[in-house]
Amino acid sequence: MDGNFLPPAAIAAHASEAGVKKTALSPAAQFVLGILAGAFIAFASEGSTMAAFNLLADPSTYGLGRCLAGVVFPTGLMLVVLAGGELFTGNTLMGIALVQRRISLGSMLANWFWVYAGNFVGSLLLAYMMAESGLFKSGSGLLGGVTIAIAVGKISLPFTAAFFLGILCNWLVCLAVWIAYGAKDMAGKLLGIFFPIWLFITSGFEHCVANMYYIPAGILAKSNPAWASAAGLPASALESLTWTNFLFANLLPVTLGNIVGGLLFVGMAYWFVYLKPSVKSPA
Repeated sequence: MDGNFLPPAAIAAHASEAGVKKTALSPAAQFVLGILAGAFIAFASEGSTMAAFNLLADPSTYGLGRCLAGVVFPTGLMLVVLAGGELFTGNTLMGIALVQRRISLGSMLANWFWVYAGNFVGSLLLAYMMAESGLFKSGSGLLGGVTIAIAVGKISLPFTAAFFLGILCNWLVCLAVWIAYGAKDMAGKLLGIFFPIWLFITSGFEHCVANMYYIPAGILAKSNPAWASAAGLPASALESLTWTNFLFANLLPVTLGNIVGGLLFVGMAYWFVYLKPSVKSPA
């Protein structure tokens, strides 16, 4: 294969091999790499909010704010792919190795468990450190207010809406991982990651690991009266921002949607076209 990138059929084979390698990692390694990836995505989440919070707070500039946040956010997946980390959403592509019978369902689910747990710990660590750092007082407390408003908006989504926003998100995230698999040099991987992730953030889709930062950060920030006031939300909205609503009103449907988006619309689609034994791959 000449050039500095792999064609789609070769990417599919590479993704299958990557799934095998992921299950070969020890549970401890999967968990630690999951912590790192959760922290990397949380860094991207807080950094993108910092870059755009004043634009996000104004309805007339909200779209521009999302676009600017999208420029910053791809750094998170770049760190995961290039520095090293295990991200639950990207690991939904392990389904390719599963249907090829190269890994077992149990080994894939075990990887998902340890990586998801690690992502959760890494994200919570960053949310706690951000709350303790005092950075939420930026912009006369407006950053803290916007952080709270983002969290409330996420837990207020209907279950079905959160599910479909999760599908749309991980369709793009796994395409970013897919392109990064196909690039043979670092510059190609960076560019391949940047544009799909920029599109996902600008569009406003839902990513379970990012939400492991966004919503806990909002929960922690609302304990500060100045930041809670800056959110400009009624008391009932602030009261709804709880750990229970985080887990069941947002994280559950978004996680399910992310699994469908990555596993079905990327992994299984390309497996069917390029790797399914009974289907002849296109030239």
